[in-house]
Amino acid sequence: MVELPIHETFGPTIQGEGFWAGTPVDFIRLSGCPVGCSWCDTGYADGGADLPRQRRLIEDLIAELRSPRVVISGGEPMIHPQLPALVSAIEASGRTVAIETSGAFWQAVSPTAWITLSPKAHISPRYPVVPLLWERANEIKLIIETGAELGYYQTLIKPEKPVFLQPEWSQKEQAIPIILDLLQQHPHYRLSLQLHKYINVP
Repeated sequence: MVELPIHETFGPTIQGEGFWAGTPVDFIRLSGCPVGCSWCDTGYADGGADLPRQRRLIEDLIAELRSPRVVISGGEPMIHPQLPALVSAIEASGRTVAIETSGAFWQAVSPTAWITLSPKAHISPRYPVVPLLWERANEIKLIIETGAELGYYQTLIKPEKPVFLQPEWSQKEQAIPIILDLLQQHPHYRLSLQLHKYINVP
């Protein structure tokens, strides 16, 4: 039996961000992330040593699921060697899986898992994106504060990838106009708004 360290689980809710925004999902948030984003909305700005962590069996996690789609996030889910087993178990239950990652780590997960790459190397240069993930990612989600974030990654983004520009929540009033200007320059990119926060669901 395989256990993982869990930060929290919740659902049914909706995916609030990116390509699948508005779709019903359950969330499994794995514990831990070394990247250290100052605005981390799950509390891992300083590594999260004091945050909730409970070891749970994959079988018990599967039994709690209610939605047809499951989002695995964190923290940083790719740091956990048990991740491929979790993904395979969820898919075996007839559900689809999405994984949200900074891209700084890689696990060889199921090829049918949806990968949302939200790179953070501009914040933490010690954690660049694993090159394979620029190819493997199904979508790119950039958190925008100043607009310089897009320039940092522009040459690395594959032209065929869906790209979502999302305002950093605490700076959204200044970031949204910046994003609207960037969308004029890159009309094939899209705005991502954290819908779950606007409608006050987890």
